Amino acid sequence: MDLTDYNEIRALLARHGFRFSKSLGQNFLTAAWVPERIAEAAGLDEQTGVLEVGPGVGCLTEQLSLRAGKVLAVELDKALKPVLAETLRGRDNVELLFGDVLKQDLPALVKEKLPGLRPAVCANLPYNVTTPLLTAFLEAGCFETVTVMIQREVARRICAPAGTADYGAFGLFVQWHCERSLLFDVPPSCFVPRPKVTSSVIRLTKRGEKPFAVEDEQLLFRVIRAAFNQRRKTLSNALTAGLGELSKEQAEAVLQNSGFDPRIRGEAVELEGFVKISNKVFAEISAKK
Repeated sequence: MDLTDYNEIRALLARHGFRFSKSLGQNFLTAAWVPERIAEAAGLDEQTGVLEVGPGVGCLTEQLSLRAGKVLAVELDKALKPVLAETLRGRDNVELLFGDVLKQDLPALVKEKLPGLRPAVCANLPYNVTTPLLTAFLEAGCFETVTVMIQREVARRICAPAGTADYGAFGLFVQWHCERSLLFDVPPSCFVPRPKVTSSVIRLTKRGEKPFAVEDEQLLFRVIRAAFNQRRKTLSNALTAGLGELSKEQAEAVLQNSGFDPRIRGEAVELEGFVKISNKVFAEISAKK
């Protein structure tokens, strides 16, 4: 069975009485080159254990199973049980788990289901939960690579350099944890139902160690969020409003001591700069105690 052929997909779903759920953001691939290229880009081998989220009818799962040692496919929609039982029959290195991956203890799940294998994520993610899923994958700290298809606008924000309109807090969060690569686009015509936007495939590779020494990682991301919560504000005003621990004068002094003009805006500051600012804020707060 060709799991990307529109007529075969339609017949398959009709056999099992399946209907698409808008709330779950279900869009199934109808172009064979897409799952093949995603799986190839993930850099898998027999020593890799893959977590896939939202397998749909299993077209990407099929390609992952041909390359990886094991695939753990987590699907939220239980209506897909009979569909996947049919399409993945005989694929002994695929395990299906029905439930919400965001409610899982991911390190424990990987240890239990993918023992002895190099953990990776590879998936076509639902648009409506992309950010919480990526956050969960990176904070779990157990995946060496994350190769996912997501909405193009989100992919560009994740990979955007400083000084651009797409640059922001979430991209900096991802950059702190990973090396980022924007791989290729996938047009709406490759899906059923057709989404209204173009998709992109990105690959995130876990850093061996964090890129810069920071005094307090949580404070670093408080500083970053403050900088972008009100993008039009100067960074000194944004830090004063967003942190609460600093007066306007202290915020200006922190920026000057970090090598920045207090009138600079957050979008012009690279990750290393935010680390410097965060470390100065840490010193300023610590001096008050």
